[in-house]
Amino acid sequence: MQFLTIQRILGILLGLFSLSMLPPIAVSLYYQDGSTQAFLTAFLLLLITGILFWLPVRHHRKELKVRDGFLVVVMFWVTLGLSGAVPFFLTKVPEMSFTDAVFESISGLTTTGATVLTGLDYLPKAVLFYRQFLQWLGGMGIVVLAVAILPLLGIGGMQLYRAETPGPMKDAKLTPRITETAKALWYIYLSLTVSCAVAYHLVGMDWFDAIGHSFATVAIGGFSTYDASMGYFDSAAIEMVAVLFMLLAGMNFSLHFLAWRHRSIKHYLGDSELKAYLLVLTAISIVSALYLYFTNTFDDVWTAIHQGVFQAVSIGTTTGFTTTDYYLWPGFLPVLLLMASYIGGCAGSVGGGMKVIRVMLLLKQGYREVLRLIHPNAIFTIKINNKALPSKIVGAVWGFMALYVFCFSIMHLLLMSTGLDVVTSFSAVTACLNNLGPGLGDVGLHYGDINATSKWVLCMAMLLGRLEIFTLLVVLTPAFWKR
Repeated sequence: MQFLTIQRILGILLGLFSLSMLPPIAVSLYYQDGSTQAFLTAFLLLLITGILFWLPVRHHRKELKVRDGFLVVVMFWVTLGLSGAVPFFLTKVPEMSFTDAVFESISGLTTTGATVLTGLDYLPKAVLFYRQFLQWLGGMGIVVLAVAILPLLGIGGMQLYRAETPGPMKDAKLTPRITETAKALWYIYLSLTVSCAVAYHLVGMDWFDAIGHSFATVAIGGFSTYDASMGYFDSAAIEMVAVLFMLLAGMNFSLHFLAWRHRSIKHYLGDSELKAYLLVLTAISIVSALYLYFTNTFDDVWTAIHQGVFQAVSIGTTTGFTTTDYYLWPGFLPVLLLMASYIGGCAGSVGGGMKVIRVMLLLKQGYREVLRLIHPNAIFTIKINNKALPSKIVGAVWGFMALYVFCFSIMHLLLMSTGLDVVTSFSAVTACLNNLGPGLGDVGLHYGDINATSKWVLCMAMLLGRLEIFTLLVVLTPAFWKR
């Protein structure tokens, strides 16, 4: 294990993250909202800490091994969550406990969108901007950003990239060099963000809200600058812009890259995961719209359609924007929407959940076992996009599913042991493990009223979801630390 090299990288990344305090400082100075001192103090504290980590080991430049990459990513996300909480803890408005500050920070960076704050409409502009900006940084992953712009990470960058990127197939590179791959992803991410902000502005948002909500939309985050979330604007046009960019952000970014490089949409049309992704969201949207209309939740067809579509896409992609109190909708609909978040976005996207391709592989393997009962001696292969998958990928998906269920069950029981009811604890773990945000019961509106122990458990759930379970749990196994 290259501990000195890991220390050097963490120092660099922490120093890099300190720069995220500069835009909120600029916003605070522009709006004169009184929060400049908190962000300036946080900037200096994080920058000095990063330098102190980096300075003694600045000359250590050894190649990162697989285990080193996992350790860097896990240590940095934990450190990042704590570091991101500093300005929240230092601000006078809002006044936040240490637990709440860490919860809000981790929720932002993991793009979960679960908040402990209320009265967002009256918070300082810099605080609101910082929340949105945290989600934007966490969406593509600040470690991937570091690999893209810091060649000093050297030839070990692939290990960071593999540990950070979502999905079961992590070895595919869009370009021959890993730094070029990471840059390509960030160019696409930035282009979508700018396009989304411009579109929001054109349909009625002011620039502050347009930029802030574009950060949360493209990151599949769900934080808003208002308590009512997207419902504040009461605009079907704004909601449809959000739907479009949530759908795009939930797709595999390699498809966007290939479409841009070849100036063709054929890669979209031929991708089976994308077809399944759109099919699932379309089906849930239709069911939601019909149920809302026939239960008289909304009086006219158009309102039922656009409310049903918006909420289905928002929760299905694990964004978490809301236009109304969906958890109060009748019948099975709130649970259906919450269950959709288990599927989440495509592999290689910024979406949460288990990912569409994993669900596809589970269904395909289940069907294969049924066929084996009928034809015991036959050989059946599992294919995606007409290509047979290696057995190790299928095995990894089953391993992921087993750990997912195990972690969910343990955290669900832990939350119930703290006194939360079944619905609240179930939905809270679901929403945080899938990086969704809004839940049911006592966490339908916000997470501010639940106990501190539950918040720390949910912080763990958010990190597990963002790092796709394996990356975090692998460093806790004894085998990881053996030579």
